[in-house]
Amino acid sequence: MVSPTKLVDTYWQLKSLHLKVAKMSCSMGTVSDAHNEVDNLTLAFIYLSFIFPCFLITEITNFLGGPGSGKGTQCANIVKHFGYTHLSAGDLLRAEIKSGSENGSMIQTIIKEGKIVPSEVTVGLLQRAMEECENDKFLIDGFPRNVENREAFDAVTGIEPEFVLFFDCPEEEMLKRLLGRNQGREDDNIETIKKRFKVYMESSLPVIEYYDAKGKVRKIDAAKPVEDVFEDVKAAFNSITAKV
Repeated sequence: MVSPTKLVDTYWQLKSLHLKVAKMSCSMGTVSDAHNEVDNLTLAFIYLSFIFPCFLITEITNFLGGPGSGKGTQCANIVKHFGYTHLSAGDLLRAEIKSGSENGSMIQTIIKEGKIVPSEVTVGLLQRAMEECENDKFLIDGFPRNVENREAFDAVTGIEPEFVLFFDCPEEEMLKRLLGRNQGREDDNIETIKKRFKVYMESSLPVIEYYDAKGKVRKIDAAKPVEDVFEDVKAAFNSITAKV
């Protein structure tokens, strides 16, 4: 996920920073002790980066919102404008099935049986996608969908999102959008859409509430026109960048 060149650059940046701190502190003893401590800390960082590739992920943003809230449109804008890599749990599951791998066959069987793919499997696919990517900024679309997803992601990766982008949109507006699609999904009818809304309310909102309690949620009024929504999205991302 991270190139050797980037690791070397990180090494020298850390070394420079740690040396400045060491020189300002007289508690280290000799100058040699300070240099040794800096080398130990920095080399440990690089070692961990190779053993645990996700250790170097700098930004993860979870993108949540109800069906028809406009996440798909804005994902493309965020990727283009901010340089994130877009990851969709659904896309990764479908790609794994299509690959014909043993894991893909297992996923396909689970889905055919009408069962839910275990969170650990989905998280594993997300983690692998991040490890294989040279980018260090990820936009995870529609995940975690429920508390179990969130707990599994935390347990497997040990990573917490930089923030959670939440598209808040009235159910009436989402329903109108879904029914108005020219080439909608096969399940875009009133009965199935309302079932999807019910699942979303029961499963996803507790996840949003969890992150909101930690001050990580950035709520966007997704009922606005597309252009206005993206202006609000840009403001949310820029507010986080300004803190770095």
